[in-house]
Amino acid sequence: MPRQTVVSRYPKKIILPDGASVELRIMTAADKNAILEFSQALPQEDLLFLRVDLTQPEVVDEWIDNIESGFSTSLVVFDEDEHLVGYATVHRNPAPWTRRVGELRVNVSSSYRARGLGKNLTSEIFDVAQSIGVKKLLANMTPDQHGAQAAFRRLGFVPEALLADYVEDRNGTCRDLVIMSYDIDGHTDRVDDLVRI
Repeated sequence: MPRQTVVSRYPKKIILPDGASVELRIMTAADKNAILEFSQALPQEDLLFLRVDLTQPEVVDEWIDNIESGFSTSLVVFDEDEHLVGYATVHRNPAPWTRRVGELRVNVSSSYRARGLGKNLTSEIFDVAQSIGVKKLLANMTPDQHGAQAAFRRLGFVPEALLADYVEDRNGTCRDLVIMSYDIDGHTDRVDDLVRI
């Protein structure tokens, strides 16, 4: 589906299984304060797993720069009271040799977990990623993020790697990293070829 067609679907209202109504929108610079409020309200445990510290204004500015330069496309979700309750983004690295790869990042406020929002949001950003020409999708998480792994498995993602003690949380504790992936067009290389490298 062409990018214009997918992006034109937003804003979009969805009804969660419990009857709550939320609205998905394309993220813009105008959402900076909402992102900061959302991030600063996250439980400390959640902050341990953020790839970057979204509680800092300059970090959110970098995210907005990536959106404006085309390296990231992000969705934000607002409840009926106009509070940000989640976001999802697909980020592409500007390096030419990985330009076909997109990393998906999804986060939902604790008050909206186990209510179907994470599943809906993950599915929506998956469609957005495909629409912008990404051929391989990655999602990174720690092994104890079971809900996130389940959401990505439902979309067809599979664990591709487990990197021991690869990430360090904000407390300085080393944690393993699970890399899950989804190849939109299937694999093009044979594993046997890797033996020759």
